[in-house]
Amino acid sequence: MPRRPPIPGAVTATVTVAALLTALTALSVTPATAGGEDDGTARYRGVVTADGGIWLRDRPDRGSRIIGFAAEGEVVSIYCKIYGEPALGNPVWYLLADGTWAWGPGRFIDNIGELPRWC
Repeated sequence: MPRRPPIPGAVTATVTVAALLTALTALSVTPATAGGEDDGTARYRGVVTADGGIWLRDRPDRGSRIIGFAAEGEVVSIYCKIYGEPALGNPVWYLLADGTWAWGPGRFIDNIGELPRWC
């Protein structure tokens, strides 16, 4: 049976999204390659607003592994932002550069000053 030619863009889009998520996951576990607070590139800040604080994750979704915690009122350093699983309707997640390289939901982190750049 002859093979059909692929639909243009269908596989490429899937591969591109998968590659982006893989790269961002690698970024969160290899801080030496990502830059951050230690080398002066984490110039964005935010304050945790959730009652009781927030769990920090290894990927930008609520089903991923918990790798830290930020207390309510804590000021965090933000490296960049990306869209992930929505938290109470807000899909923005921040890659925090406080030494753990963890993701925090933007719904519960208010920016201080300049808005973070996109990852």
